[in-house]
Amino acid sequence: MEYSFQRYLAAKKPVDDRALNQHVWDALKDALAKNGTRPLEVLEAGAGIGTMVERALERGLITDAVYRAFDSEPENIQAARFGLLGWAARSGWQAQVADAGIDLSNGEIKVSVYLETRDVLDLLKTNERPVCDLLIANAFLDLFDIPRILPGLCRLVKPGGLAYFSINFDGLTAFEPVFDSELEDRILAAYHRTMDERITNGSPSGDSHAGRHLLNKLPRAGFEVLEAGSSDWLVYPRKGIYPGDEAYFLHHILHFFEESLRGRPEIGNEELKTWLNRRHAEVENGELVFLAHQIDVLAGVVETG
Repeated sequence: MEYSFQRYLAAKKPVDDRALNQHVWDALKDALAKNGTRPLEVLEAGAGIGTMVERALERGLITDAVYRAFDSEPENIQAARFGLLGWAARSGWQAQVADAGIDLSNGEIKVSVYLETRDVLDLLKTNERPVCDLLIANAFLDLFDIPRILPGLCRLVKPGGLAYFSINFDGLTAFEPVFDSELEDRILAAYHRTMDERITNGSPSGDSHAGRHLLNKLPRAGFEVLEAGSSDWLVYPRKGIYPGDEAYFLHHILHFFEESLRGRPEIGNEELKTWLNRRHAEVENGELVFLAHQIDVLAGVVETG
């Protein structure tokens, strides 16, 4: 099977839609309604192919906004550009291509989306950092050293502004059915360790318990935790069939395991191959159930003075 990260992100959208904590989302929506800033300035770090932009418009989260979407991968930004135009056509929105993005409108709702290939770490190093009323990072912070990145992210948000950090992995992955519990435990433990041991450009870049760690590290970085709740991924077949493209989503999750664990001393290559072949076959047969525990957090930036 050939793997496409952009297809994975598209397949993941309905999984995220089910997972996002409704209580935290409603708290964000209420806080924005009380904010009153127009147009609202939104910045999304790690925007991928633009699925959060679509979701924010579909669910009425933003109605008058300038939305700046950053991602480090040019393929993601290109897919976001085409994807948003397709979404607008399917959803009855007007879309006008601008120099750096797309102007979207639907009646009185007007949102200008600017798409830019840019690494958030590079963004934090610049003297002319953009500041926003709302910072969004979805399925993102568990890829970083949280204490290192949070102070910089805080400086991107205006005093009194909001940060919505969603789908933060929190230490539990499960597959059912389990056919070899000893092997399963070793594989899952090793996979989680790869997150904690990940080094990018000489620095730590992962946290297998990012969700719970956010709750005590956010206040140390200038944020106030306003709401939090679980946002677990749960993918399972309905009468032996996965909805949408969720079978591909599962195959790609298994691909992540293969990439992360190949050559690890804790798992023999033949053991890993046997486990992966069994799991891929279960997806094809509509038998595999997948669960990942995650946490959503809504935070505010503390006003000083």
